[in-house]
Amino acid sequence: MSDEFIDIVDKFGKPLNTVALKSDAHKNGWYHNTIHLWLYTKNGEILLQQRSHKKAIHPLLWDVSAAGHIDAGESFTEAAIRETNEELGLNLDQEELLKIGVKLHESSYKDGAIQDNEFHHIYIAELTVHIANLSTQIEEVEAIKLVSFTEFEHLLSHSKDNNHFIPSNKDYYLFVLNEIKKKINQ
Repeated sequence: MSDEFIDIVDKFGKPLNTVALKSDAHKNGWYHNTIHLWLYTKNGEILLQQRSHKKAIHPLLWDVSAAGHIDAGESFTEAAIRETNEELGLNLDQEELLKIGVKLHESSYKDGAIQDNEFHHIYIAELTVHIANLSTQIEEVEAIKLVSFTEFEHLLSHSKDNNHFIPSNKDYYLFVLNEIKKKINQ
């Protein structure tokens, strides 16, 4: 886990004009921002990323296409573009991103050693390149795959037993899926 400086916010997401190391934010439970970018195809598929086996939280589970912390002073869209490039080798333009919401995520891991209080700024974007043209970041990503909406729903409905998705995130995943479906059907 790399340690970078991030902006700290209050429990309502309002900036506190304070910068801290990510490790300190997690140790002390300070609220901060992250981005989540979900990539989809017009054919009704979602790109999933398998978290690296080296991750401290939920290793090897499948999750958002690209995600990460927002560096101090960085905009949400800059972070989404940077993280997507770092994790998938995909270059996106700001105009390709659609923000679909912000979700507060509060969780404790490693017997309280990590208190993760994050506002996920959620974006979607169409994947217009073949998956074979993506290059994953070894430190973050174990694997990637495209799944149909139907397969996504099936895996999600069995997430308590199949060790695929993070089971506690079911409502979040359904929210994202529904927003992607709305976008495709426009």
